[in-house]
Amino acid sequence: MQAASLNRESVRDIDRRAAVEFGIQGLVLMENAGRGAADLLRSLGVHGPVLICAGKGNNAGDGFVIARHLESAGVFVRVLLFCESHDLVGDAAVNFQILKAAETPLIVVGMQPDTARVADELSQADWVVDALLGTGLQGTVREPYVTAISVINQSKCKVLAVDIPSGMDCDTGMPLGACVVANHTATFVARKLGFDQLGAHHLTGDVHVLPIGVPRRLLDSLMRSN
Repeated sequence: MQAASLNRESVRDIDRRAAVEFGIQGLVLMENAGRGAADLLRSLGVHGPVLICAGKGNNAGDGFVIARHLESAGVFVRVLLFCESHDLVGDAAVNFQILKAAETPLIVVGMQPDTARVADELSQADWVVDALLGTGLQGTVREPYVTAISVINQSKCKVLAVDIPSGMDCDTGMPLGACVVANHTATFVARKLGFDQLGAHHLTGDVHVLPIGVPRRLLDSLMRSN
């Protein structure tokens, strides 16, 4: 049975309940999510460098895991970080430190991105992975993400959004100002409520629902509450 589409509140509950009720820590779920998205991207066909555009939340952490698994598979990867590295916390910070130790190419763009430099990085990529903003976003998109999203949308790269296109409202499917226009979206556990709204497909592209190891019992509970 396919899980119902999840709203923002249910998405927030997944990590908490997985840890409290089943002892599954966030790092495990992040690892499963990133590995699954990397495998999906490879199945879609990678014929050149991949650029990971990362923010500072768990969505960025998924992007860091994606970078590691792509690099392990022989894909050339670069990571652009649209925050200061000290702003990263929790599981995202752990995976960022792994990339640093692995000497994966990392560029800290920071909070005031150089548009020309970001555009140049994108011009050299086959795919861009949008790991900027996740399902928890509420309110209008701000810098540095406005610039990042604008440059991504102006590029000729194919775009894979991680969980949700950055700038899309999880519940309504509407853009919260700037919004990434993706070719594919790798979403985790279940579709998001906003994906089913009129016009959302233009932003998500093809949606691929990926499992991350959430127990069936928790999925059934989520289905009943949505």
